[in-house]
Amino acid sequence: MEAEPTLICIPDISGFTQFMSSTDIELSSKVIPSLLNKVIYANKLELRVSEIEGDAILFYRTGLLPTFTELVYQCRLFYTEFYKQLKQLKQKYRKVPGGEKIPDILGLKIVLHYGKQITAVPIGKNIKLMGEDVIIAHRLLKNKIPIEEYILLSEDLLSEYKETTIERNFGWGDLHDRETEYQHIGEVNYSYIDLKPLIE
Repeated sequence: MEAEPTLICIPDISGFTQFMSSTDIELSSKVIPSLLNKVIYANKLELRVSEIEGDAILFYRTGLLPTFTELVYQCRLFYTEFYKQLKQLKQKYRKVPGGEKIPDILGLKIVLHYGKQITAVPIGKNIKLMGEDVIIAHRLLKNKIPIEEYILLSEDLLSEYKETTIERNFGWGDLHDRETEYQHIGEVNYSYIDLKPLIE
C-alpha cells in the first residue's frame, strides 16, 4: 500500500474512565456502544472507520479534503447527535443505579489532523493506519487545552486551507491557538474551539 495524504478525525468520549469505574458494567456496556454508534451514524463526510478504541473512533479519509465549512459542520453534527443520545440514555436508564451520571460525566472532544504520508494497511477485515502522523493525532488527545469538550485542529490540517476560508469566529465560539511539546515528536501547534456553547 502506498502512503498518501489522509485526513484523520478522532471523536473521543471524555469522562470515559470515570464513568466506567463509577457505574455498573452492565450499564456502561450499553451506554458507551450506543454513543459510539450514534457518532458513526452521524458521519456525513464518508469518513472510513479504521478502529474503534474503547472510548474513541478513528475515522480517516484520503483524497480531496472537505471544505473547511463542511469539516466544521461534521464536527458540530457529531457533537449535537452525541448529546441527543445522551439525553435519551438518561431517560431510558433513569431508574438504573448510575443512570443519573450519564450526562454529567460524559462528553465529547474531536481531534482533527492531516498527514501527507499515511499508509492504510489491511489486517484481516480491518484497515490499520500507519505513519508518524497517526501517532501525532493520537498524542493530540493529550494536550494543554483547559476545557473538556472541543474541536482541535492541527496546524498541519489548517495549513491546507487558505487563510481566507478559515473562520476564526464561528458565531458560537472562536478559534484559540496553542501548542504542546511531545516526547520524540517535538512541539505541535494546533487551534481549538469550545463545543459547549452548541448545547447551552
